[in-house]
Amino acid sequence: MVSVKIIAVGRLKEPYLKEAFDEYAKRLSAFCKLTAEEIEQEKLPDTPSEGEIAKALGTEADKILAKIPAGSCVIPLCIEGKQRSSEGFAELIGRETAAGTGTFVFIIGGSFGLADRVKSAGRIKLSMSEMTFPHRLARIMLAEQLYRAFSIINNRKYHK
Repeated sequence: MVSVKIIAVGRLKEPYLKEAFDEYAKRLSAFCKLTAEEIEQEKLPDTPSEGEIAKALGTEADKILAKIPAGSCVIPLCIEGKQRSSEGFAELIGRETAAGTGTFVFIIGGSFGLADRVKSAGRIKLSMSEMTFPHRLARIMLAEQLYRAFSIINNRKYHK
């Protein structure tokens, strides 16, 4: 069974967000083993300098990169990434799985994004939209799109 790991900066604190994520995790259990690991977001002042931001992103990068299993298909979510339709995302997952990928790792940054070295660790970069979303909501949206992708791959009617 394929493993999908989401590494996310920040915590899901709100019960309704946890419930939403847990619902998609439960649905996904028919298709893959989904896990989520949270990285504590570095504390910054209200108006941080570029240097403070870079230092915080570097510290977060160290923690993120340490949690990526060897041989994984790493997919950071970032503005530089390619936007895909739901069908295109399903095609990506299906193609990578057919090529032997057993573990997917999706990375969601905090409010200042991801360090360049985390983005560079990804063979594939994904953008959810040109719009900006809270990183906590992005995790729910990713889980839903993963469920939709696996439904498409397995010819289930959820996608319709």
